[in-house]
Amino acid sequence: MYFGGSIALIAIGAILAFAVQDTISGIDLTMIGYILMAAGVLGIVLTLIVNSQRDRGVRDGGRDDLPPAR
Repeated sequence: MYFGGSIALIAIGAILAFAVQDTISGIDLTMIGYILMAAGVLGIVLTLIVNSQRDRGVRDGGRDDLPPAR
């Protein structure tokens, strides 16, 4: 999941949590909205972590087979 999917989860969750007034028997739409927003935030955080690790490998040269520089 990338930024777009995470932002979509946050937007859909916010709509369910704050704007929808309908009720479904046995389903709490507000809680589902909060869960979707939390999943979106988690997706953004994980995307940032993965991208920072990927960028670090590129800056170091990306080669592990060379001996360490002195």
